[in-house]
Amino acid sequence: MTSPAPEDVDVVLPCLNEAEALPWVLDRVPPGWRALVVDNGSTDGSGDIARALGATVVDEPRRGFGAACHAGLTAATAGIVCFCDCDASLDPALLVPFVREVRDGSADLVLGRRRPQGRGAWPAHARAGNLALSLMLRRRTGLRLHDLGPLRAARRASLLALDLTDRRSGYPLQMVVRAADADWHITEHDVPYLPRSGASKVTGTWRGTWQAVRDMSRVLAEAPAPPETAAAPSRGGSRR
Repeated sequence: MTSPAPEDVDVVLPCLNEAEALPWVLDRVPPGWRALVVDNGSTDGSGDIARALGATVVDEPRRGFGAACHAGLTAATAGIVCFCDCDASLDPALLVPFVREVRDGSADLVLGRRRPQGRGAWPAHARAGNLALSLMLRRRTGLRLHDLGPLRAARRASLLALDLTDRRSGYPLQMVVRAADADWHITEHDVPYLPRSGASKVTGTWRGTWQAVRDMSRVLAEAPAPPETAAAPSRGGSRR
């Protein structure tokens, strides 16, 4: 399976103390794609390791998953931007068909539905929180998605036009909600989800999961954008 043209894809990798996982993750980025590792205040030398492995490193001192993701998005220059966790739980190589789908216009936003592989890949409390949010998202937007996972691809200009404002755990959900309000065509595909390397910063504990659910519930409470101000997909047309 050939990768899309190299100059077209940037992969945003939010990173907080992922020194152990970085070599594997960066090795799995498709050849020619640019890895943007967003160092979100690491104290384990993650930024230096990423640079030594050939990645472009973006420093984002403001803590928060959304802050790191958005710093990567604003630093990106490619036509298509992907997002992937930097903890070795998801394989960046799985993004190749996602990018193809965005490029050929069959989708505006492609998401990975996580399928746990082995014990410990996805704690029960994190799965329960994700399920609850998926049901709330369905009521809010009509989208029948099963997961709000971090593996995703879309066009950079369209993502920037969504004017995403959340800088915490609600960022991935806000992206989907605002894309749905703008009538984007959103697709979802199964991806294997591996036990992460190191300790989770978001959903590894009940407290982290609860905070993430709170952040995302706040996003769901936002009023839909008026039709005249919603960011239309770059390809145009209503296909949702």
